[in-house]
Amino acid sequence: MPRQLHLSAALDSPALDGPGLDSPGLDSPGHVDAAHLIALARLAERATLDFVTLDDSYAPEPRRLDALATFARIAPVTRGLGLVPTVTTTHTEPFHTSVAVTTLDWVSEGRAGWLVGVSDTEAEARAFGRKDTAPADALWAEAADAAEVASRLWDSWEDDAEIRDAATGRFVDRAKLHHIDFEGPYFSVRGPSITPRPPQGRPVVAVTVAATDLAPDAGPGGRARVATAARYADVVLLDAPDRATRLTAATELRLRGGEALRILARVPAALDTAAAVSALLTEVTEGGGGVDGFHLVPADPARDLAALADHVVPALRERGLFRTGYTGRTLRDRLGLARPTSRYALAGAAAAPLVSPVSSSPAATAEVTR
Repeated sequence: MPRQLHLSAALDSPALDGPGLDSPGLDSPGHVDAAHLIALARLAERATLDFVTLDDSYAPEPRRLDALATFARIAPVTRGLGLVPTVTTTHTEPFHTSVAVTTLDWVSEGRAGWLVGVSDTEAEARAFGRKDTAPADALWAEAADAAEVASRLWDSWEDDAEIRDAATGRFVDRAKLHHIDFEGPYFSVRGPSITPRPPQGRPVVAVTVAATDLAPDAGPGGRARVATAARYADVVLLDAPDRATRLTAATELRLRGGEALRILARVPAALDTAAAVSALLTEVTEGGGGVDGFHLVPADPARDLAALADHVVPALRERGLFRTGYTGRTLRDRLGLARPTSRYALAGAAAAPLVSPVSSSPAATAEVTR
């Protein structure tokens, strides 16, 4: 039986990431309003993609929409498509990130994810005014702590913690809510979460990794990013220039992150000719390189997602390589990932270790308590 591919795509438009408002087409509000992005998501859903991503940043750029809020708007008008916004960990508190992604998981009925990002520019630091910029390794060590906190907060409500007993007026079994008591170099978080456990148990966590981050001569920032991905990611979006490099990088990632890790190679998709469609089809069909599928980065999202739905995906279906419809209920189901059990339920409400194993350098501690 042919292997079943996983396919995802970015919804980012040139209007969101272009060089300036005087560029062609950037003066049209249709490129950034809800209707435009909903239309893109529906094209991706027509192609039965596993999920879509939307980039985000705290840099003061015109016409950039908040990715998580945008996907909260898209969730009710889609049914099977996974929604994975970028949320940076650098100028946010992990308690807030956890609750926001949990909310998206509930709104989408189990289709949410989190593409972990960091903010490394002075402009972003100035926008908040709370702390200076930091080296990449410190940013990714902080991101690892944030992912650890989020994971524990998602587990802090056991699956059956909600009682909802109108007769007695009891909403929750307090014995099944747990303080996470996290103490790390970047955060101190007691918990528990203020929202019930997400439908997926833990929403899907994704991290982008470049093959150069895995090279022997990789810098400390690359090594810290890989460590974070290996410890916390369910999905890695891999940047690699060719098939051989892709295979080497994917093999190393599986050694570090385990066989359950889903690795999708990021590839450009400029589908403006029949030859371009054919080339992408060949890449997706034969590209392999030890990956589980591909994350497509359109040059023109409206045009390229339509071509993907109308030409590329039907051809893959004819070859038995891609689903004909959505199966399962959640994004974890689509990706073949197990639903994790709360660590506190497994441990009989015993707390997990207090310090993230990925953290490597101290920083000012942000207090987040309830």
